[in-house]
Amino acid sequence: MPFSSVLVANRGEIARRVFATCRRRGLATVAVFSDADAGSPHVREADSAVRLPGVTPADTYLRADLLIDAARRAGADAVHPGYGFLSENAGFARAVLGAGLTWIGPGPAAIEAMGSKVEAKRRMAAAGVPVLAELDPAGVTEADLPVLVKASAGGGGRGMRVVRELGELAGAVASASREAATAFGDPTVFCERYLESGHHVEVQILADGHGTVWALGERECSLQRRHQKVIEEAPSPLVDRIGGDLRTRLLAAGRDAAAAVGYLGAGTVEFLADGTGGFWFLEMNTRLQVEHPVTEAVTGTDLVALQFDIAAGRPLSGPEPAMTGHSIEARLYAESPADDWRPQTGTLVRFEVPGVAAEFGRTGPDGLRLDSGVDDGSEVGPHYDAMLAKVVAYAHDRGAAAGQLAAALRRSRIHGVTTNRDLLVATLEHPDFRAGTADTGFYAAHPPAGLIAAVAPDPEPAALVAALADAAAERGPLLPGVTSGFRNLPVGFRTRTYEVAGRELAVRYRFGHDGLEVDGRGAVSAVEVAGDAVVLELDGVRRRWTVGRFADRVVVDGPRGAVELRRVPRFTDPSAQLPAGALVAPMPGTVVRVEVTVGDTVAAGQPLIRLEAMKMEHVVHAPAAGTVAELPVAVGRQVAQDTTLVVLTADG
Repeated sequence: MPFSSVLVANRGEIARRVFATCRRRGLATVAVFSDADAGSPHVREADSAVRLPGVTPADTYLRADLLIDAARRAGADAVHPGYGFLSENAGFARAVLGAGLTWIGPGPAAIEAMGSKVEAKRRMAAAGVPVLAELDPAGVTEADLPVLVKASAGGGGRGMRVVRELGELAGAVASASREAATAFGDPTVFCERYLESGHHVEVQILADGHGTVWALGERECSLQRRHQKVIEEAPSPLVDRIGGDLRTRLLAAGRDAAAAVGYLGAGTVEFLADGTGGFWFLEMNTRLQVEHPVTEAVTGTDLVALQFDIAAGRPLSGPEPAMTGHSIEARLYAESPADDWRPQTGTLVRFEVPGVAAEFGRTGPDGLRLDSGVDDGSEVGPHYDAMLAKVVAYAHDRGAAAGQLAAALRRSRIHGVTTNRDLLVATLEHPDFRAGTADTGFYAAHPPAGLIAAVAPDPEPAALVAALADAAAERGPLLPGVTSGFRNLPVGFRTRTYEVAGRELAVRYRFGHDGLEVDGRGAVSAVEVAGDAVVLELDGVRRRWTVGRFADRVVVDGPRGAVELRRVPRFTDPSAQLPAGALVAPMPGTVVRVEVTVGDTVAAGQPLIRLEAMKMEHVVHAPAAGTVAELPVAVGRQVAQDTTLVVLTADG
């Protein structure tokens, strides 16, 4: 190897993933970290770590000068960019090479050629790769609708908006441009025709410096929210279903795209496909993809190791790897899907996925892989992407992989932060997904709230379990059927109240001479009652639950999933009450736009405030018609979650 120490110019899960291959190769590792990431696992695991002062991406992970200085100070002689941040920045690649360091990625010219979506589509059309026509936002007409506004320098769903009405185009272009400027430093956007029910299929490319280009099969990533992928798999069920020469044509188009720009290293050529076998070039990601583990599973490769080999000048040897079996990856996000996919922040009290066979590495068939950037106690803040981890299943066939992944997610213990775990389980078990027909319109056709409700456990047994576990935590393990001292009169019922999804559940229970008695419920027998575990026999069936608690919350994990409950206090603290009509910040963030002024009359659904958090723009809308009575925030202000942003007085 011409290099012996690798700095990963990134954070979280992808930094840990690259470090894992470094350790297998005997290479030293260097981490960089912002102040917000000082306690992150990737920092602890590295051989050396260098602080980047600040918390925002612009002050830390997007500072090429600080990253190169960190490499020099720590003695790194190679830089791996990961994904996101500066991974597709040609200027950063040139700066790394100019500093005499090895760049583990494609050449700056290829990054530049594919970095502009507009220019990339022109190159692909010239190379014979099918493309969707580019539309100038100023020239879009009713006949062109619906259209997709896209950031020219973007990726990861940022700077993208779907427009179905011409009157919404100007606002969508402005919003996408602002988001693109923040995320990528380039506000340029363009439009293209939007296919409401297409399939997102992509080809994994590897190219060496000796003229060999591999296409390591394809992946399907059609399950998306806000144009960001949620579930990815290899091979593509669409390609398998259509059959014929579709896979051959797709892989050939991927190789042609790479060859057209003299590509070097790992990259992904993304296509939009329809149900007839047609496909069109979307973009090329000149980096390692988030979903690369599914390709590693079905091809038996280590893509990061192959990146190292190519950067070292070695040729790709042997036959082009073919796909065997099936792999599915689920991205676990800190977000509330039923609440417009709103990102969540807080302390991840517990993070435990059962049955993991490997972390950051390949497994055999029927193996479960976990790539995570967090562990127990990690802080999930507002500054970076909301993804916590990727859970990856590999099996001989697609049905087995989906079943294994759904079961592992259902049994996971994830406490402290709201996640999309229940939505992932519901998606993996949905008939459309199991049939392989789910497309990019899946979540529009199947709203998350309904999907989650279909798999949610019954909250009433969970409330009973929470009440008993809380009692045991206060008094010690309860011994069913044993009373604490002589009583001449029956013991009265104890009441504990919990709130679940806006619904209050009051549990009335007591332990008497005949054991546990629950007011309003049939036969219940307590087998084991402790602060962290409860075993009950309900209607003749014995079941076990584990219990976690933090602040005013109790999480009950059972056979059918988890229920999070909030303890309802007997008395309300007046200081905790908000003014009538107050709209609060749904997450910590920065106010980037105020759409109204005090005294304005607003309609229901009208945008009032725009917040930037986790590199995305989030809109606070008026819940009803009214008048703006107070506006205590201004553009540029950093706000905490639940900060009052605007106060409305309702009409009438």
